[in-house]
Amino acid sequence: MEGLLEYVRQTRQTLHRIPELGFDLPKTSRWIHDELIRLGYEPIPAARSGWIAVLPGKSAQAVAFRADMDALAMAEGTDRGFPSLHPGRMHACGHDGHMALLLGFARVLKEGPVPDSTVVLIFQPAEEGPGGARLIVESGILQELQVRRIYGIHLYPGLAEGKFGLARGPFMARNGEFDIQLTGQGAHAGQPHQGIDALAAGAALVSQIHLIPSRSLDPLSPAVLNIGTFQAGEVRNAVAKEAALTGTIRAFDRLTYERIKQELEAKTLGIAQSFGVKADLAIRDFYPEVRNDAALVDELIGLLSPPDYEMLQPLMLAEDFSLYQQEFPGVFLFLGTGSPEKGFTHPLHSPLFDFDEAVLLRGIELYRRILGLTPEG
Repeated sequence: MEGLLEYVRQTRQTLHRIPELGFDLPKTSRWIHDELIRLGYEPIPAARSGWIAVLPGKSAQAVAFRADMDALAMAEGTDRGFPSLHPGRMHACGHDGHMALLLGFARVLKEGPVPDSTVVLIFQPAEEGPGGARLIVESGILQELQVRRIYGIHLYPGLAEGKFGLARGPFMARNGEFDIQLTGQGAHAGQPHQGIDALAAGAALVSQIHLIPSRSLDPLSPAVLNIGTFQAGEVRNAVAKEAALTGTIRAFDRLTYERIKQELEAKTLGIAQSFGVKADLAIRDFYPEVRNDAALVDELIGLLSPPDYEMLQPLMLAEDFSLYQQEFPGVFLFLGTGSPEKGFTHPLHSPLFDFDEAVLLRGIELYRRILGLTPEG
C-alpha cells in the first residue's frame, strides 16, 4: 500500500490533462493499456477503445469492477496545476478519478494475496453517450469470464468527502432524448396570413408537452419531461418558417416512460394538424434504470460502519451501468467528494468540478473488503 496515494494522485492528474469524448479515446486508451501492462496485466480490448484486465483468483467465478473513461465537451474552469490540454474538453464528471481508483485497485491486487474470486477490471468508454457498456455486454466477454456480480463507484460532490451513498433497488432513472422539427411557411410579418408560423406552433407545443407529467401520468410514478432548447425564426419582421425543440425524458418505471413517448407523439401530431405545420419527432432511448441488487447492498452495509455511509433516495440521473445490471446482480454507489473547506462544492458536469484524490483510497479499500481482503493483506 506504500505510495498508493501518490500513485492515484499522479494517475488522476495525468488522465485529467487528456480528456477525450465517447469512443474516440486514443490517448486515454493507450495510457490505460500501457499502465495495465506495467502493472503486470494482459489487457483485453473491449468496446473499441476500452480494456478489460483479469486477475485470476482461487475460483474461476468472477467479481467485476467498472470505471468509465470518457470526458465532457466543455471548457476547463478550474485553476489547478494540471488543466486539460484539449480545448473544449474536460473531465467534469469524475471519470479521471474513476480510472485512477480502478488502477490503484489493480496495483493493490498485484501486491496482495490471491483473492477467493477472480477479479475483472473494466475500463469502459462512452458512458456519457452513446453507451459503451452495451458493446461490452453484447460481446459476451463478461459471461465468458464467469462474472457473477458487478460494482461501480461514482464520485459525487453532493455527499461529504469520503462518505458512501447507497440505495436499494431503483437508484437512477431510465432516460431518452427527443428532437422535434416543425416546418411551416415563411412570410413577411406585415402579411402573416400568407405564412404558417412554426414559432407559434412550437410555443403551443411547449405548453402541451409541459402538461404531460401533470395530466397524463400517474402522480405516484416519478418522471421528468424537459424541453432544453427551442429555436425558431431568423429575423424579427418575418413569420418563422421553422422551429426546433430538443429535450429529455426520465422515469423509473418502464410503463411510465413508454406513456411519455406516446403522449409526445400525440401532442406533436395534434399541434401539427392544428397549426398546419409539418412535424418530425425523433425519440432516442438511452439507458434503462439503475436498479441495485438489495442483497448486495446489504452486504456492503455490513462492510461499513454507520458514519461511513448514507442511504439515498432515487435520483433522476442516468447511467449506462444499468446495462450491466440487466445481465448480472450489481451495485452502483456514490463516493462523496464534497468539502466546503477545500472548495470542492461544485456539481458534476460543472467546469469547476474538482476533488481531493485522497478520497479515492476510500473506494479502493471498499473494493478490497468486497473481495474479503483485510487492510493489512
